Amino acid sequence: MRGRNWIKALRQDEARQVRARIAELERNLTAASASPSRQQRHEAGHELRNAKFRLERLEECISAMP
Repeated sequence: MRGRNWIKALRQDEARQVRARIAELERNLTAASASPSRQQRHEAGHELRNAKFRLERLEECISAMP
């Protein structure tokens, strides 16, 4: 069985991936704002909010681990 350090490292890796995804989504949102499609902006914004929420929860989880 794996220990707490393994779980913490797993969560930290997941947080790095979410941060990278947030950066990508922010670029997409910037590109979508030039687009006339309101739907694209809405989808990009929605996904960005979800990713930021996920990152916040991961950071709380990581900070609570010893």
